[in-house]
Amino acid sequence: MRISVALFSVLFAVLLIGCGGGQQTQQASTTDVPDWFANPPQDPNYLFSANTQTSQDLQLAIDKAVTGGRTEIGRQMEVKIQALQKKFEEETGVGNDAQLLSQFTQASKTVVSTQLTGSRIKFQKQLREGNLWRAYVLMEYPIGAANEAMMKAIKANNQMYTRFRATETFKDLDKEVEKYEDFKKQQAPPQ
Repeated sequence: MRISVALFSVLFAVLLIGCGGGQQTQQASTTDVPDWFANPPQDPNYLFSANTQTSQDLQLAIDKAVTGGRTEIGRQMEVKIQALQKKFEEETGVGNDAQLLSQFTQASKTVVSTQLTGSRIKFQKQLREGNLWRAYVLMEYPIGAANEAMMKAIKANNQMYTRFRATETFKDLDKEVEKYEDFKKQQAPPQ
């Protein structure tokens, strides 16, 4: 009997250690959503974007949220939208038996292409949701950096335009020189 009690005690202890150990992770609930996610801050010197993503891998969830946040900041700065709308209406039948059939389709595509030098994570929070990790991030981008990037783009465009115009001007000048050379040949007395 003593061996059975001792064996039972050892097995019970092993079971407790196996079940009780390990890292505890917080499970997500709606009360765990950060305030800065639901209500991003307002600051005239920064653009903000909150984003959340999930993944089985914690780092991938964070990376996806950061990319989503940066994309949204890019949209705030520069967006090209292509949209397509189709509407079709048809009436069949006569009088009270007539039926109006209508279909409306809408599709849109958003393209963002900009550089976000200086964007960074202001806040982040990670939670466990079952087998997934949920990452919340708040990205910030200083508007001064956005203005600087815009000025660089304008200067680069101006430099390219100036180079183009210089090239065009030289081409025009070459044409004029050729015309003048042809004129001189026509004016010269025959030999």
